[in-house]
Amino acid sequence: MRTMKFRVEYTDTFGGEANYSWLRVAHFDAPEDASNSMLVRRAKKALSMSGWATRTETMGETLALYPRDGSCVVMFIYAEEV
Repeated sequence: MRTMKFRVEYTDTFGGEANYSWLRVAHFDAPEDASNSMLVRRAKKALSMSGWATRTETMGETLALYPRDGSCVVMFIYAEEV
């Protein structure tokens, strides 16, 4: 099974859109055929986050996670080019 590298970006939002006035970035590996739930778990772990209930949207090859508590932040997960 082939492993891929992923990048996760965690940033603030303004008006519902990513604002990037601050940014936390992490990287992690996952199997090529990883499910979205596996990617979300690994992304949260890479950022040392837990208990963050989210709404997930698929935007092409990128996953966008929005917290259910209404916080003005977003997390993006996408495969890195190697």
